[in-house]
Amino acid sequence: MNSFARAFYRLLFSPPAYDPDQEKNPRKILIIRQHNQLGDLLASSSLFRAIKAKYPEAKITLVVSPANKDAVAKNKFIDRVVVFDKGKHIWIFEFFRFLSVLREGYDWVIVPVTVSISFTSCLMAGIAKARLKVGPKYLDGKYNEADLFFNRKVVLDWRNHPDMHIAERILDIVKPLGVEPAGYAPEVSVDTVDVAFADQFLNHFEEHHTRPVIGLHTGAGKVPNRWYYKNFVAVIQTLREKYDACIYLTGSSADISTIEKIMEELPFTVLTCIDRSIPEVAAVIARSDLFITNDTGIMHVAGSTATPQISLFGPTNPFVWAPMGTNKVFMQRSDIIDNITVAEVCEVADRLLLLSNKRNKNA
Repeated sequence: MNSFARAFYRLLFSPPAYDPDQEKNPRKILIIRQHNQLGDLLASSSLFRAIKAKYPEAKITLVVSPANKDAVAKNKFIDRVVVFDKGKHIWIFEFFRFLSVLREGYDWVIVPVTVSISFTSCLMAGIAKARLKVGPKYLDGKYNEADLFFNRKVVLDWRNHPDMHIAERILDIVKPLGVEPAGYAPEVSVDTVDVAFADQFLNHFEEHHTRPVIGLHTGAGKVPNRWYYKNFVAVIQTLREKYDACIYLTGSSADISTIEKIMEELPFTVLTCIDRSIPEVAAVIARSDLFITNDTGIMHVAGSTATPQISLFGPTNPFVWAPMGTNKVFMQRSDIIDNITVAEVCEVADRLLLLSNKRNKNA
């Protein structure tokens, strides 16, 4: 940002002078998380949960992208979800509608950061009307030129803690405000409609109450995060033969080609759960005995459930991104995801299915 732009933004959007009293007892909080990464958003659940635990009466408004609206529309920690659509906001009506949301008045505005700093998010905080504006001053040693929009500037630096989980990192933006962790699991809230969908979907299986139900997510937005589809075919065949399992595949339209290849090679039929809402997928996974997934957004959706899970990793650091919790297992051999073998995955699946069977018998 050049000096002229910085002076211009400072003239128009300088925050109020900082006062420690601004940190006390917020009643209205605006959180800006408007990028498209589903995993990042679901990892923010620990932030939403912690704020609600500290200030249960506070009303939280969350700004998200259109792609992620489904993931948080029913989130029990969020009181209002506002969509920022870059395409639509070139239109005057949409622009002023969104501007009215930013300007309606808040006690706190927070711009969480984990991987990179978004100038757009910082600018939104600058435009917003609020007493306290919280955002990054530095991220891993890199100065945030948009820090001028904040009156509570936080230094975020995880270079000495490269394996700190993303759900822990997201909390560092509010720890200076006295907000402490209240749990790290992702949150995908479901309602009776989602549960009804899951029941209807699983009823397509014969005797699914007495057979293990196993879901697999075979796609991923990033090619290096995709385990070879023939490996999934081999795992599916092994689990079907060994357990007579009810098997389904989740995905979106972007995954259709991979899913079709898998189904063509299987000598039996599997169900597909394609282009369903995030809460619907979560409800189906929650009623499963095992879920196997690549490192992608649905991995975090599955992480919000109690279902035993195998997450397959290539170049991404699993200590940072893998779901946390009981019976949540990640596998990684190297930066090349295909170095994970079918036999290894099946061995872990055997162990988790045994635990799942014991859990169901004790339920």
